[in-house]
Amino acid sequence: MPPFFVIGHKNPDTDAICSAIGYAALLRASGEETSATAARCGEISQRTKWVLEKAKLELPLLLTDVRTNAGMISRRDVIKVSTFDTFLTAYRRMLGAQVRCVPVEDEEGNLCGILRYFDLLRLLLPADTEGLSVRTVHASLAHLAETLKAESLGSQEPLSKLEEDLILLVGASSQGTVEKRLIQAKKDGNIGKFLVICGDRPIVQRYAIDHGARALLVTGGNPVSQEIGQFAASRGVFVLRCDQDTASASTLIRCSRTVRHVMETKFETVQPGDPVSRLRKRLASTDQDLFPVVDPASGKMTGVLSKSDLVDPPRIRLALVDHNEYAQAVNGVEEAEITEVIDHHRLAGDLVSREPIRYLNEPVGSTCTLVGRKYFHRGLQPAPGVAMCLCAGIVSDTLCLTSPTTTALDHEMLTWLSGVAGVDPAKFTEEFFAQGSLIANGSPEEILNADRKEFVEQGLTVSISQVEERDLHGFAARREELEQVLRRLQESRGYDLAVMAVTDVALHHSMILAVGREATLAKLPFERIDDALFHAPGVVSRKRQIFPAVSEAIQHSR
Repeated sequence: MPPFFVIGHKNPDTDAICSAIGYAALLRASGEETSATAARCGEISQRTKWVLEKAKLELPLLLTDVRTNAGMISRRDVIKVSTFDTFLTAYRRMLGAQVRCVPVEDEEGNLCGILRYFDLLRLLLPADTEGLSVRTVHASLAHLAETLKAESLGSQEPLSKLEEDLILLVGASSQGTVEKRLIQAKKDGNIGKFLVICGDRPIVQRYAIDHGARALLVTGGNPVSQEIGQFAASRGVFVLRCDQDTASASTLIRCSRTVRHVMETKFETVQPGDPVSRLRKRLASTDQDLFPVVDPASGKMTGVLSKSDLVDPPRIRLALVDHNEYAQAVNGVEEAEITEVIDHHRLAGDLVSREPIRYLNEPVGSTCTLVGRKYFHRGLQPAPGVAMCLCAGIVSDTLCLTSPTTTALDHEMLTWLSGVAGVDPAKFTEEFFAQGSLIANGSPEEILNADRKEFVEQGLTVSISQVEERDLHGFAARREELEQVLRRLQESRGYDLAVMAVTDVALHHSMILAVGREATLAKLPFERIDDALFHAPGVVSRKRQIFPAVSEAIQHSR
C-alpha cells in the first residue's frame, strides 16, 4: 500500500500541526490506518515547538511534495549483470527472472549500460558470414573454461582473463587437412590465435601443439595423455578438457563472450525524486523500456522502473486537516489520493476526488475540537501528550475560548481534553502565548509567513497573514520593515491584495497592514491610519472577521 499521511496546510499553525498529530494517532489506535503518519508542509512556529516539547512528541514529517515519484514505485530488488559477465550468465539470469532488459554495472558497482534480450543475439551471431570473422570469437580463455566447466591441463600458467580474438578450428577433418590448415595459419602469422577443437584424436592434438596454437580443447570428456600434457606445457599451449561433444562445445564457446561488447551505453536514467507525471511525458517517445533510478548524490543505482510502471502508479494517500483548498495544500496534492477532509473553514470548491470520501466540515473554533470529538464518540481516550496537543490547537485558534469563532463544542472538548492531558486551560494558555514573540525576535519574512494563507475570492488572489502576540508594544518599531516585505510579497506573487494582521490576544484588537488594489483597500471596514495601516478593534479571527471583511471589500470595489 502507498503511504498514508495526515497533513495540514502550508505555513501551518498550531491547529494544523496538532490536529494532524491527533488524527493520525486516532487512525492508528482504531486500526483504520495502521500506517497513518502525521506530516507537515512547512516550518512550525516557536509556540508549536514548545507544545510538542511539552507533550514529548516528535515533529511531524516534513513533506514538500506528495506526487508519486520514481523512488516510490521503483523495484529495489534489481536483476543486473556485470560488464564481464558472459552471455551464458546474463542469459540464465534474465531467463530465470523473466525479464527482457537488465542494467549493467562495472566492477566498482557503477552503472554503465543497459542490456536487452535482443542484444544477446549479437554475441552468438556474427555480423559477417564469410572468412575468418565467422569463426572468430572475442573472449578470454578463463571465461571460456568457466562456460564449458572445462579442466585446464596444459600450460601451468593461469588461464588469461583478458579477452582476445580466438579463431576456432574444429579438427573433424582428416589429419592431413587439419595439418594443412595449421600450416597455412602459421604462414599467415595468426596461428597464435587458433583454438583447435577435437575429440579423442591424439595426432590432431599433437599437430595443434606442435604448430603453436593458442589453445587446444579436447571434447567429450576424452582423456589427454600425460605425454600430450607435457608437450603442451613445454610449448606454452593451454589444453582444456570438457564433457560436451565437439558440436555442443563449439556452440557454447560463443556463450563465453562478455556482455560489455553489446550493451547499450547511451541510455536514459531517472532520479528518485522525479515525479511520475513528468516522467510519463518525458519518456513516452523513447525506445528504452527499462530505466535505472540513480541517486544524484552517490551516483549509484537504487532501483529500476519500466514504462508500464508509469501508466497508473499507486498514489500517496492523504487526510487533509484544517483546510480544504488546493491553494493552501501541500504541493502535488492534485496527484495524490485524498481519502478524508476534517476542517472548520469555508468551502473553496476546487477539491476533487476519484472516489467518494469522508468530509467533515463544521463551524467550530478549531479542527482539534473535531478530532477530539472523534475520540470521544468512539470511546477512545488519546494519550496525554496527544490530548495536550489537541488542547493547544483549541487554545490557539479560539484564544482560549474568547474568539468569536468559539462554540459550545469547543468548550466541551477543551474541558475533556485538558483533564486527559492533566493541564489547566488558563495557565496553559498563558504559557502558550508567552512563547516566542515573533514581533520581538522573528525576521520580517518569518513574521509574514508564520501563518499565511492564500485565497481566491471573486477572481482576485489574496494573501492573509496573522501573527498573535500578548501585546503590540513592539509593532510600531517594526512596522516599516514589515510593510516593505509585505509589498515585495504582493508584487513578486502577483497578489491583488496582501494583508498582515498583528493581533493582541490579551486586549482583543489587531493592527492590520494591507497593500495592493486601492479600490479594495478603500472599502475595508477598519479604521484607516495611513495608506497601508489599519486599526481593527475587537478583530481577532482571520476566519470569522478578517477574511469576511476582505471579501466584502472586494465585492463592493468591483
